[in-house]
Amino acid sequence: MRTHYSGEIKPELDGKEVTVAGWVHEIRDLGKLKFLVLRDREGFVQITAKKDTCDATVLKAIDSASRESVIEVRGRVQKNSRAPGSVEVIPENISILSLAQSPLPMDVTLKVDADIDTRLNNRFMDVRKPDVSAIFTIRSKVVRAARSYLDSNGFIEIHTPKIIASASEGGTNLFPISYFDKEAFLAQSPQLYKQMMMASGLDRVYETTFYFRAEEHDTRRHLNEVTAVDVELAFIKDEEEVLSVLEGLVLEMIKAAAACVKELGILKKEITVPEKAERLTYDEALEMLAAHGKKIAWGEDIDTEGEKLLGEVMKNERSTELYYIKDYPLKVRPFYTMPFSEKYSRSFDLEYKGVEVSSGAQRINDYGLLVDRMKALKLDPGNFSFYLDAFKYGMPPHGGFGLGIDRMMMQMLELPIREVVLFPRDRHRLTP
Repeated sequence: MRTHYSGEIKPELDGKEVTVAGWVHEIRDLGKLKFLVLRDREGFVQITAKKDTCDATVLKAIDSASRESVIEVRGRVQKNSRAPGSVEVIPENISILSLAQSPLPMDVTLKVDADIDTRLNNRFMDVRKPDVSAIFTIRSKVVRAARSYLDSNGFIEIHTPKIIASASEGGTNLFPISYFDKEAFLAQSPQLYKQMMMASGLDRVYETTFYFRAEEHDTRRHLNEVTAVDVELAFIKDEEEVLSVLEGLVLEMIKAAAACVKELGILKKEITVPEKAERLTYDEALEMLAAHGKKIAWGEDIDTEGEKLLGEVMKNERSTELYYIKDYPLKVRPFYTMPFSEKYSRSFDLEYKGVEVSSGAQRINDYGLLVDRMKALKLDPGNFSFYLDAFKYGMPPHGGFGLGIDRMMMQMLELPIREVVLFPRDRHRLTP
C-alpha cells in the first residue's frame, strides 16, 4: 500500500522506507545502473537500481516494465544532489500492477506534440501530463473556494432537475429528449427552480450545476454542456446586493487560483487578482465602443468583437480586467428580469478579460407583472404554471446570477475552453 506521493519524497526522509505508486514515465538503462522515473499526481520521483546492490527481481521488473505501466515501488529514500529534487528511492521491491500496451496512443512526456482531437480522444492519458493535470487541480480548488465563500455567507446548496417540461428562459435552443410518452428537454439553467426557492424560506441558495444549450457554436469559448455556479438571494433592495455577492465570489475564486503556485509554475502562467469589479452602464459601454470605432445599435447585445474591444479599452484606460455592464435594455433580457423604466432593466453582465463570465439581475417578484412580461415576449403563461404558483402566495424581492466555471477557468488561465473541461461537449464531440 502506497505510503507517500512523489511530492512527499524529500531529502529529510533520507534512510526512511517508503512505498510509492504510479506510472512509468521514463526508463534509462546504463548497464550497471538503471533509472526509472515514476510519475503520480504530485510529480516525479527517481528510482535508482544498481546491479551490484539491488535484488535480481527488482532489475527484472524494471526490464519488463513498459512506459506508462502502473507500478508500486517499496524502497529507501536516499539523498543525491544529482537526482531530481536531490533525492531518489533505492528499490527493495517493484511490483508491476498493470502492464501498458505498446505503442501508446499519444506521448505524455511532452517530447511529441498531439493535436487537440487526439488528446481529447485519449483524455484519460492526456490528463497524465503534468500541465494538463495542473489545470484540473486548479479547477478543483477554484470550485471549492466558490462553495466555501457561499457557505460562509449563509447560502444553502440545492440540486434542481435537469429534465424539464419547458424552456427555463423562453428560448428555443433546447435539447429534446424522450421521457416515456412525453417530450421533455435538458435544462438550460436552474433559473425557475432557484427562484421558486425564494418563496420557500430558503432565501439564499446556490447550485453547482450544468447548462445544456443546443446552439451550433464552433468557437474557443462555447460548449453545449456547461458548468456553472448558480445563485439566488431574497430580501434584497435592488440588484446592487446581488452584484456585491457576485463580486466577492469571483474574487475568492481568482484568489484560489492565484494561490496554486506549483500548478501555475508548471503551466507557466501568472494570475493577477483584481481589487474590485468596476461598473459601467450599458449606455456607457456603447459610448466607449463607439469612441474606438465599434458602433452597436442601442438595444442590441454587445457582440464578441465588442466584448473583446471593451476588455482592451478597460484594461488600457482604466487598468482593470473585471467589470460589470449594468442597466441593459429590457427588451434583450429574459421575461423574469425586473424593469426600472419602460426601456431599462435591473440586469447586468460581469466581464473578465473581455469575455462575459456571468449574467444576472434583480427578478420580478410580482405575479401580475411577471405574467405581463411573459405575454409581452409572446410566451404562454400556461406553460409556466408550476413556476407562477410560487408568486401567488408571498414572494420576497430577490435576484441572482449564473457564473460560468468553465469560462472563469478559461479566462484565468488564458486557454481555450476545451482545455479546461475534462470531457467537453460541443457540436462535434459526444465521446468519450
